[in-house]
Amino acid sequence: MSQTSTSEMTTECTSCAAAITPQRRPLCGEILRCGDCNAEMEVVSVSPLRVEEAPQVQEDWGE
Repeated sequence: MSQTSTSEMTTECTSCAAAITPQRRPLCGEILRCGDCNAEMEVVSVSPLRVEEAPQVQEDWGE
């Protein structure tokens, strides 16, 4: 099993530019929360770790 350094697992919040370092290796599509601004970020790449602002979920009202 390969080891991943902390620097490889750190990315930047797209809202406030704070460092986001997950406690474990995230999966694509997983949601991470910024500890500074509380924004939700979706993991779009794991190698290198890259996030984008998570889309807002809207009600479909049973449609």
